[in-house]
Amino acid sequence: MLQVFNVVVPVFAIIALGYAAVRLRLYPAEGVKGLVAFVNNFATPCLLFEAMLTSDFGSTFNPAIIVPFYVGSLTSLTVGAFLAVKWFRERPGEGVSSGFSAMFTNTVLIGIPIVSRAYGEAALPTVFSIIAFHAPMLITIGMIVMELARRDGAPLHRSLAVAAVRIVQNPLLWAVALGLLANRFGVVFPEPGTAFLDMMSAAVLPAALFGLGGALNEYRVSESWLQASVMSVFKLIIHPIIAYVLMVWVLHVPLEIARYGILLAAMPTGINAYVFATYYDRAVNVATNTVLISTVASVLTVTAWLYFLGA
Repeated sequence: MLQVFNVVVPVFAIIALGYAAVRLRLYPAEGVKGLVAFVNNFATPCLLFEAMLTSDFGSTFNPAIIVPFYVGSLTSLTVGAFLAVKWFRERPGEGVSSGFSAMFTNTVLIGIPIVSRAYGEAALPTVFSIIAFHAPMLITIGMIVMELARRDGAPLHRSLAVAAVRIVQNPLLWAVALGLLANRFGVVFPEPGTAFLDMMSAAVLPAALFGLGGALNEYRVSESWLQASVMSVFKLIIHPIIAYVLMVWVLHVPLEIARYGILLAAMPTGINAYVFATYYDRAVNVATNTVLISTVASVLTVTAWLYFLGA
């Protein structure tokens, strides 16, 4: 148990530091967006590029890990949207937005730090193989489902065009694609190039966690806390349970490998759920509260999953 404690505490301590720094005005609130933009647009792409460049894809791109992760994601979207409509009496558009909050994982700002702290560098290539598909696939699916669900929506082809533009503009996807090409053609970087990538990659963990903590100051629990709590349960518990059952019981992936994907599935809701909700102006309060509640609750749930999976 002490090992689990040692994994979780430093990660969430940096998140708490970022939250307190902004809350106490020791760090400017307007600087948080810039810090998160640096992580998402510069530091993490370097990390992903380096990982793709040096990965052995015969072992890291494992469909028996990737597919169960996304089956869990899409199940959370479907059931979360259904409950939002049938149980909480939301309109279909709000239901899709709520389901998106139950589906979309914080793979970068929390997932990478936690998995790397728990299982070391050996786990990261498998994690990156999941992240490579995460935003492009889930955002596209979310947009398609939203346009099919809401009666006042724009034509479906317009939504698909918007999704395509967002995918092309995503620096994480470019980093993955360029890293794959460099790996395929055996590109070898000189020492200054590898040192640059190493230094940029090292900035991801502290900057991401501090920035996320600062960003949490923007969120407030409102009257939608119950619905957001249900969506958080799907993200923190149901999603990783589905991943565990499919990987370990059905596909018989060894637990020491499967746990990389299971633990990533157990991460809280990512900030993109809030972006998605504000883009369509649907269930913004639910998305906001799901990000906040799932992030805070993940202190306990991630600890439990680490103990269960073995850290």
